[in-house]
Amino acid sequence: MTSQPAGTFSRIAVDVRPPTARVALQNPPLNVMDRVMVEELASALAAIEGRAEISTLVLSGAGKAFSVGVDVADHTADRIAGMLANFHAVVRAMVNTRKVTIAAVHGHCLGGGAELAMVCDLVYTTADATWGFPEIKLACYPPVAVTALAALVGQKRAADLILTGRSISGQEAANIGLANRAVPGGEVGSAVEESLRQLAALSPASLAVTKKAIYVWDAMHFDKGLARAEKIYLDELMKTEDVHEGISAFLEKRTAVWK
Repeated sequence: MTSQPAGTFSRIAVDVRPPTARVALQNPPLNVMDRVMVEELASALAAIEGRAEISTLVLSGAGKAFSVGVDVADHTADRIAGMLANFHAVVRAMVNTRKVTIAAVHGHCLGGGAELAMVCDLVYTTADATWGFPEIKLACYPPVAVTALAALVGQKRAADLILTGRSISGQEAANIGLANRAVPGGEVGSAVEESLRQLAALSPASLAVTKKAIYVWDAMHFDKGLARAEKIYLDELMKTEDVHEGISAFLEKRTAVWK
């Protein structure tokens, strides 16, 4: 099998050439992850997981960005529970897959986009990419990042990024451990291909088992931590006036007035 049949997906592009599957987020201009994209990602990942001849998975963004995250319109009271459940199912699929996952990042990699990239095994980013978790600016927080970011970059750096919502460059992301390597613009593809060549020479069965062993301790904490972060989001954060004001202000393109 080569490329996914045309028309199967509208928000992602899937190219399967054993031993590698490539999934590109494709919702221009900034690859916002709306409900359709999240559902398509879940479907594609499940299909790829069932392919024994696939040992590596590359996740990228088409066009000028990796992804600016989950659609803000889905953060409203009537949609938030479903959005979190669906997006976190995709994140859990990425965390639990037996495939070695590689994120190729360029342009904006923000919010849920950064969360999706950070749970990949290997991350290559352009030095001038823009990373960040800006949810706090909408009076929200990123559940995956609050659960797992500290394990990657340390507690103080995680608190800084999540509590301030500030953006960092791809170079800084690599420097603090959020990415494996930062490369000049246009070279991220070469970095990914180099990694794929190294992995292709190794035993797929051993890679899968070794990956499981690497994360066996963190996986137990991640599952419980994400469930708890999601519960706090729904039971406490969504009951504040400010979260609704933050979302409304963003959608209406105005300055939020905190209560």
